[in-house]
Amino acid sequence: MSILPETTPRPATRGQIISWTFFDFANTAFYVLILTVGYPLYFKEIVAQHSQQGDFLWGLSFSISMLLVAAISPILGAVADYGAGKKLFLGIFTGLCILATASMFFVQHSMVFAGMILLILANIGFEAGLVFYDAFLPEITTERSYGRVSGYGFAMGYAGSLVSLAVAYPLYANGFVEGNLVHIRASFVVAALFFLVFATPIFLFLPDRQRTTGLRRDFIAIGLKRISGTLAQFSRYRNVGKFLLAYFVYIDGINTIIIFSSIFARQSLNFSISEIVFFFAMVQTSALIGSAFFGILSDHFGHKQTLNVSLILWIVVVVCSYFVQDKAAFYVVGAFAGISLGSSQSTSRSLMTMITPAEKKTEFFGFYSFFGKASAIVGPFVFGLISSYSNQRTAILSVGFFLVTGLLLLQRVKVEPTLSPQQPSST
Repeated sequence: MSILPETTPRPATRGQIISWTFFDFANTAFYVLILTVGYPLYFKEIVAQHSQQGDFLWGLSFSISMLLVAAISPILGAVADYGAGKKLFLGIFTGLCILATASMFFVQHSMVFAGMILLILANIGFEAGLVFYDAFLPEITTERSYGRVSGYGFAMGYAGSLVSLAVAYPLYANGFVEGNLVHIRASFVVAALFFLVFATPIFLFLPDRQRTTGLRRDFIAIGLKRISGTLAQFSRYRNVGKFLLAYFVYIDGINTIIIFSSIFARQSLNFSISEIVFFFAMVQTSALIGSAFFGILSDHFGHKQTLNVSLILWIVVVVCSYFVQDKAAFYVVGAFAGISLGSSQSTSRSLMTMITPAEKKTEFFGFYSFFGKASAIVGPFVFGLISSYSNQRTAILSVGFFLVTGLLLLQRVKVEPTLSPQQPSST
């Protein structure tokens, strides 16, 4: 296999950067309609038939998908670094997500197993694709602008969330009554088509600087070999390891909040479907502002300092959620949750880019994905278990534990120039 590098690497054009951000615009239709608003409620109320084990089954499905993604993410990142091509794998996993999401239309009453399998497959496609999408960041911008461009990507994502919610709202307007269920199921097809249409620009206009003439059949062995080499040298990347440990813990809490937020609003605060859609539109609006604004702040004041502020905001959100009793107060909590969501996701990605060696970008983003996905195995499972056997307010306290611990671990990370394997870190 021969690698065909670009003879004269050129910075990405503005149009190419926009095509990259449009993938964020596209995939958040899945994130909002399948992971946070429509499908979670449909799964619990229609598929699981209001079973007491509904929270547990939902959390279990999400945890299984994250376990599988966590297992393959480092291999995928290493393979792409070797030269198999990020865009190829991004296309494969995006296609998997779109097909599985569209197939959710056929999931109806009591089809628990089918509903779980399709969620697992769709989320594998969604999350595994992000390994390759995130790894494009250092190719399209400079170190000075990582935070800004990462923030723009997330801001586009939240804009996509608002648009997809607006498109799906008429389908949700009459709630989960029997006559309207076909409309609810149609929203899953809307999510798939939205993803398909707006993901197309990245495949048409963004060049893949690591191209090959073909994909070798032993690509898994190649990936495993590269991973073993990286692990053998990991003492030279201790600062990255410290960040990944902190990220592993705090992103667990954030992921748990995301996938149970609509279920909490519905069950604990008696939100209607229309109120939930409006609530998430407000959250996505504040997240858009948070990702763009905090992205700019992180470039000026530092990625780590900005991330500290974001995690403190998350802790405040969790404490307030435990005590909140009325809908109006929860709207205020949701606004701050959106700001925290946008800023923490954007700043985490830019900080990871800042401290990672250039020659290991995609492979280490595989580990970044691995830690993010592996952490999401624990939090949703614990939340679902506690909620099923106790109540959701007790379960939400577990989220605060992950956020506080992650914030403390983050203080051990030093922001310094990235190192090559020949330059051991002193940390």
